[in-house]
Amino acid sequence: MKKIFPVYLRVPIIFFAVFLAMEYFIDSGDRPAFVKYPMISVFLVVFLFLLIAIELVVAAVDNVTYHLLTDEQRKQLEEANEIKITDSKLFQKIKKWFVKESQPIETESDILLSHDYDGIKELDNDLPPWWTKLFYACIVFSFIYLAKYHIFGHDDQAKEFETEMAEAKLAVEEYKKTAKDLIDAETVTLLTDAGDIAAGKAVFEANCVACHRPDAGGAIGPNLTDDHWILGGGIKNVFHTITEGGRDGKGMVAWKGTLKPSEIQQVASYVLSLQGSNPKDPKPAEGEIWVEENAPKAADTKTEEAKTVAQN
Repeated sequence: MKKIFPVYLRVPIIFFAVFLAMEYFIDSGDRPAFVKYPMISVFLVVFLFLLIAIELVVAAVDNVTYHLLTDEQRKQLEEANEIKITDSKLFQKIKKWFVKESQPIETESDILLSHDYDGIKELDNDLPPWWTKLFYACIVFSFIYLAKYHIFGHDDQAKEFETEMAEAKLAVEEYKKTAKDLIDAETVTLLTDAGDIAAGKAVFEANCVACHRPDAGGAIGPNLTDDHWILGGGIKNVFHTITEGGRDGKGMVAWKGTLKPSEIQQVASYVLSLQGSNPKDPKPAEGEIWVEENAPKAADTKTEEAKTVAQN
């Protein structure tokens, strides 16, 4: 049997085709699949072994079969093997599908057009088959395109882009909710988990005790345990103050270049957890009393307490 490619080309081509297919379809991140997954390497080695084994078996079968042929059959086989690929019937059919045989020079007068431009004459050659087939394919495609986008109203490229951008925006917003270091003063929330509070305490002890004392009672900086705040209390204001710094010229430096947003959130939550801890010899209160917007007013609280006492 005549083979189009010799064995020394056929085996590497098949092997690397399978290798590239596995690298393409198997998600291995930034590392090759055969490195990240050892079983892929084992499979490739076994596949190459089987590929070579099959070639050896086929060659042996061809050799045995050739010796079993009669002289006439061997002659026919050799004549078939001598035929070039370009002379085969299959190749000629494929060629005629795309390329038309040119008109012989001896008979060009049969397709010569009557007009003459300064001695330049024109032959009435047919268009190449590949060109006409491509033209008809474009016509078919145009009807499909017309029906899909202008009759049935399928989303066009602009609409698909807008939809994908909207989905991507939502995905980014969802990611920001869980990405610790993408938070800012608008999205930060108060942490209450013991692990986060402990991490915030470690940040505080490493960076803040020089100005606020280990118990946060205040030294150069203000007392952080009372309900008075110079730049506003609550997690959002405290996060913003630590990030951007305090008052110009006399306030705390900005820590955004030293601490990560997640660390600032932890230390801000730790500071707020110290409210009402009453350290020894605290610094006098500075700033104004801070009350959360959604916290109940003092008058309402007293009214509720009075009602409770009256009922009892």
